[in-house]
Amino acid sequence: MRREEARMGREPLRLVQFTRSFHIGGTEVQVLELLRGLPSSYRLQVSVLEDAGPLIGSVWKLGHAPEVFSLKGTLAQPNTLVQIYRLSRWLKKHRVHLVHVHDFYSSIIAVPAAKLAGAKVIVGRLDLSHWQGKARRLLHAQVTRMADHVIANAEAIRTLLVEEEGLPRSRVSVIHNGLDLVRFDARAKEGIKDPLPETHGIPTVIHVANMSHPVKRQEDVLLALAMLRHEGTRLNAWFVGDGPRRPGLEKMAQELGVADGVHFLRHRTDVPALYGQATFGVLCSTAEGMSNAVMEGMAAGLPMVVTKVGGNPDLIVDGERGLLVDPERPAQLAQAFRRLLANPQEARKMGKAARGFVARELSLEKMVRQHDALYRQVAHMP
Repeated sequence: MRREEARMGREPLRLVQFTRSFHIGGTEVQVLELLRGLPSSYRLQVSVLEDAGPLIGSVWKLGHAPEVFSLKGTLAQPNTLVQIYRLSRWLKKHRVHLVHVHDFYSSIIAVPAAKLAGAKVIVGRLDLSHWQGKARRLLHAQVTRMADHVIANAEAIRTLLVEEEGLPRSRVSVIHNGLDLVRFDARAKEGIKDPLPETHGIPTVIHVANMSHPVKRQEDVLLALAMLRHEGTRLNAWFVGDGPRRPGLEKMAQELGVADGVHFLRHRTDVPALYGQATFGVLCSTAEGMSNAVMEGMAAGLPMVVTKVGGNPDLIVDGERGLLVDPERPAQLAQAFRRLLANPQEARKMGKAARGFVARELSLEKMVRQHDALYRQVAHMP
């Protein structure tokens, strides 16, 4: 059957989810949620650049064996063209109607391949391209313009696509990330899996992010803690995540005289339970898409202190579901921490409102439903 027949409901919509790999990350988690949640009326297939990552087992359990189109190095080599050709042949063979591609590297392969195969293609733009150099940003913009439609997960990303990259607003949809509250709550109830440092009754702020890129600005939390310590206010901090920047951050904590209250917990599998043990959360990045870390903190009922960047203002209304501060302003972070510590009733009210917002607006069901509607719309476009 051809695509026209699929439009008339005579066969399932053949959809490919294409992502770089299934290492632990926000994008990969959202792809998994789509694979779990989309209706059985889809004929789903998965493609990757690398058949790797700790989440790959979950993909197999869902009955998907990812098809691999490996770059085997940089984009600037003949193999890139080979993989584009291979993918186009594969899409034609499986009579795929629609490809949803989720990241930069996969887009370079999947968008031209889909065009060659006569399939529709949706590009996911899930961050502000802050980690890319100028050449990659230009390439990403060109590939994005080739797509039939674009999904951004935050208003700030749609603004970038329209105002800086020149995409028509009608070709960009905002679909926020979704969070499965039932699964999140179940994981929280499993409790702490590894020992935690003793807090001695001192309030604790939790920061969940990798330590691979300076955009996360863990330094500003350390500076805010030092400011509070200088005035006699004690606050513990748990840094969850790891990466090559950790030794430098540990040294900074020592130099600032706050190391006795700063604990680097590295990677943890019990993050929902950790949130439940903290007083409030923080994410002070200089750039963000739609942060799963902020969403999970909100789901745990924590007031979150976040910077006014990217998708953070989509999640937090200042003074209602948490507090907003300017990026790279540790003094503002310290002031926000003071406010929450001095007003525990207000902090609890913010946390309750944050949890309610996640339940209403960021449910997994809503995210899947919006993707489902858009997939059918794009697949049926002439």
